[in-house]
Amino acid sequence: MSDSNLVYSTETGRIKQPKEAPELDVKLFKDGAVRIERQTKGRKGKGVMLVVGIDPSAHDLKKLAKTLKSKMGQGGAVKDGIIEIQGDDRDKLKGLLEQQGFKVKIAGG
Repeated sequence: MSDSNLVYSTETGRIKQPKEAPELDVKLFKDGAVRIERQTKGRKGKGVMLVVGIDPSAHDLKKLAKTLKSKMGQGGAVKDGIIEIQGDDRDKLKGLLEQQGFKVKIAGG
């Protein structure tokens, strides 16, 4: 019997499995620009702005998202290396990101 798939032992009880860190598949663009996309799909018509193309190894996404959310006065989240900000004020978000030193493009319609 292999110990790699062991989840319970009668001697010691439940065996905790080490969780592997998920590998983030972040979309980075060749021109180095960050894209702001608008998405309503699967959100019951409520729009969110997606900030795509920030390298998570170079920037703290949670800290950046918190700063953006507070300055925008809106909610949001960080999911799979993408910052989601509620609402549709892409021009204001673009200005805030440019103040942080990012090259920004507005993508989509």
